[in-house]
Amino acid sequence: MRKAREKAGDRGTASGPARVLVATSRYNASVTDAMLEGAIEAYTDRFGAGESLEIVGVSGAFELTAAARAAAASGRYDGVVALGCIIRGETAHDQYIAHAVAQGLTGVTVSSGMPVAFGVLTVNSAVQARARAGGKKGNKGREAMEALLDTIEVVRVIETGEDSNEVAARGRVIPDKAAGRGKGGGAKGNR
Repeated sequence: MRKAREKAGDRGTASGPARVLVATSRYNASVTDAMLEGAIEAYTDRFGAGESLEIVGVSGAFELTAAARAAAASGRYDGVVALGCIIRGETAHDQYIAHAVAQGLTGVTVSSGMPVAFGVLTVNSAVQARARAGGKKGNKGREAMEALLDTIEVVRVIETGEDSNEVAARGRVIPDKAAGRGKGGGAKGNR
C-alpha cells in the first residue's frame, strides 16, 4: 500500500479525516491512473494529505470486490473508492464483468455497512473512457471520492446524531442532470 502524497496539513472534521482505501484496477491503467489522481485531489481538497488515505492496485475490475471486502473486514477504513475501467469488446464479456462488479461492490456495502463508491467506468470505447478520466466529461474518480466522503459524513451524522441541517449547509453542489438544458432534457447518463 502506498500513502497519499503529503500536501497541506490535516484539516479534518470534528471526528477526524475519513479513513479511505482507494482500490484501483491496473487493467486500462492509462485511464484508471487519471481517475486515481482525481480521487486523490478530491480527498486532499477536503482533508489535506496524511495517513488516512491508502491506495492499493488490483489486477482488474473484477478483483475490486475482493479488495473492498478485505477493507471492510479489516475495520481500518470508513469507506472504499473502487476505480476501474471496463471497455466494451467484441463479445458480451464486458457486460458480465460490469454486472458482477456492481453487484459485488453493492454486496460489500450491504453486508458490512461500510460505504463503497462505484468509480468503475463502463464505456463503449477508449475515447469515452479518456473523456471521463479528466477529459470533457470530468473525472469520475474525483466524483466517486466526493460521493464517498459525502456518504461517510452522512453516516457519521446518523450515528452521532449531529444536526443534519448543519451538515447540509456545509455540503457541496451536486450535479442535476435531470434539470436539463435546451431541447431534449438532461444529459444522458447515470449517477
